[in-house]
Amino acid sequence: MKNILVSALAFLVAFGACAQVKEGEDPKTTEVWEPAVKKITPGKEYGAPPSDAIVLFDGKSLDKWESGKGGPAEWTVADGAVTVAAGKGVIQTKQKFDNYQLHIEWRAPSEIKGEGQGRGNSGVFMQGIYEVQVLDSYESRTYSNGQASSIYKQSPPLVNATKAPGEWQTYDIIYTAPVFNDKGEVVHEATVTVLHNGVVTQNHTRIWGNTAYIGSPTYKAHGKGPIMLQDHGNPVSFRNIWIREM
Repeated sequence: MKNILVSALAFLVAFGACAQVKEGEDPKTTEVWEPAVKKITPGKEYGAPPSDAIVLFDGKSLDKWESGKGGPAEWTVADGAVTVAAGKGVIQTKQKFDNYQLHIEWRAPSEIKGEGQGRGNSGVFMQGIYEVQVLDSYESRTYSNGQASSIYKQSPPLVNATKAPGEWQTYDIIYTAPVFNDKGEVVHEATVTVLHNGVVTQNHTRIWGNTAYIGSPTYKAHGKGPIMLQDHGNPVSFRNIWIREM
């Protein structure tokens, strides 16, 4: 992020200089050469972590996770996935983040039980506060701002891209954290872009505050926070979780 800001500042300086020149003068006035753009190695296939990613779950261990109550994460790890253990509570990353690209894959249970919010329910919480809903929305109706890939109780997805229960699904989340001033007031609200199974379902969506079940969203000043996964009592599974800080 720092290099991007430096590059942007350099461009603004160059643009300012360019604004003073006349047509036909040197086009190099708008070229930005430093700093050079960092080179990384992309994943070999869609969903594979690039070289600069932090792998949060590799299918084998929850070493980078903890219980929201403190202590070890107690969800079930098997067959390359981690599955909600009902009643054990949320799990969250030990490391805290603010601005990032997050890749996570999830699967609703193939055995269909319940309807609406009781069907394959979990959630991905940015900074432990702002939820992108996980839900079996394939053929089950619920409130639109509570279905899969909604910003919970705030913004419905642009489309319903949900696959059938039992199939693996992907979220690619680009998240920008809120900024607060010294008085704890919001200077810039959080924003999020979500691709659900490769389809844009949230496009630089403004987050209005915490994603509470009851009441209007509000902001309270905070710093970096964990990636949190919700225990809603349904055996939802997750795999291939990685993050790139920005």
